[in-house]
Amino acid sequence: MLAFTGDIYEDLELWYPKLRLIEAGCDVVVAGLETGKTYAGKNGYPCISDVSIADCDAANFDALLVPGGFMPDKLRRDARVLDIVRAFDAAKNPIAAICHGGWIPISANVYRGVRVTGSPGIKDDLVNAGGIYEDASVVVDGHHISSRRPDDLPDFCRALTKVMVDRLAT
Repeated sequence: MLAFTGDIYEDLELWYPKLRLIEAGCDVVVAGLETGKTYAGKNGYPCISDVSIADCDAANFDALLVPGGFMPDKLRRDARVLDIVRAFDAAKNPIAAICHGGWIPISANVYRGVRVTGSPGIKDDLVNAGGIYEDASVVVDGHHISSRRPDDLPDFCRALTKVMVDRLAT
């Protein structure tokens, strides 16, 4: 699995799923704009990127995790980030976004006609992007998994872990 990080990412929305997935037997690679850079989370927890986003090929990963925080607003301006999201979408590989993480799939234009949720602060953005907004702790629509906020992480991680474990079993 590929996970995005950057300055002011939401700490829990990256670390909770990452650790749950590792516990379930998944490999998680964290990508930032620079390889080996330490990014500070919104609450100060550091994350060192394993690889740079520019060096990532979506074909080498089976799923994508997009945590929230303020990080997605910056990353969605990077053409390579959007290309990666579109490649995951075209391959029907899981794209899991939580809270403001939904900004990245919005900018990649992959939510049209998809049932999604996200932070109430981006509800209008989700709807304007063509998403079908649901106020729920987790929404799974095909290969899209979305949640609203850190409080929803247990449901988000259960859904994401189930999808990934099912993929490992096949």
